Amino acid sequence: MYTGRILSAGMNSDGKPFVAYRVSSRSFPNRKCLKYDGRAAVVPIEGFEKDIYKNAYISYNSIKIVDDKIVVSNGSQTDVIADKIGVGMNIRDAMAYSLVTMDYEKDDYNTPRIAAAVTSTDKEDEYECYIGIVNDNKILVEKVPYGEAAFISTYGSQVPDKVDFEAKTSEGAAKYIFDEGTFANYEKPVTSCAAVFDGEWTIDVYNP
Repeated sequence: MYTGRILSAGMNSDGKPFVAYRVSSRSFPNRKCLKYDGRAAVVPIEGFEKDIYKNAYISYNSIKIVDDKIVVSNGSQTDVIADKIGVGMNIRDAMAYSLVTMDYEKDDYNTPRIAAAVTSTDKEDEYECYIGIVNDNKILVEKVPYGEAAFISTYGSQVPDKVDFEAKTSEGAAKYIFDEGTFANYEKPVTSCAAVFDGEWTIDVYNP
């Protein structure tokens, strides 16, 4: 089954907050994830840099840490959501504002924008996680309950689906969303990245 881009967020099997993202692509498979200080980005691999002139949506920050929270998405809304959180907006409102403002991608497939954000704590009274989507007929921002994880994809069910996310480290999480567990059922994986909070956020990437 091809479901396009996939992200997952919430708490893993160890009860640690995490985010994970996978690029699945039929049209632009020549991409990789790179990690930097406080963020991860999706970029074309060497020799395919000019692909961004064919499709402006294929390169972006996919994970970004902001204050005590982390944002993950399939496009430039990562930066917009992080910016709104950075000026004091709560997660739900930052995601809703950014998704409705930026709208779905105006490409050949009307690709939905998907996003999630999680707080850097395992304390139930301080913890929050939301997953959202905007497509050509709806916008949805839904809370993921404490202790649980969910995933959403651009061309799949387009609602957050509960998942048991068993990877315990950022390195393991990047590989897990690429081709393990539930995610092994989805076709055409290209690259992935993830972050797990264990006292601090650790970001990792997986490029096969």
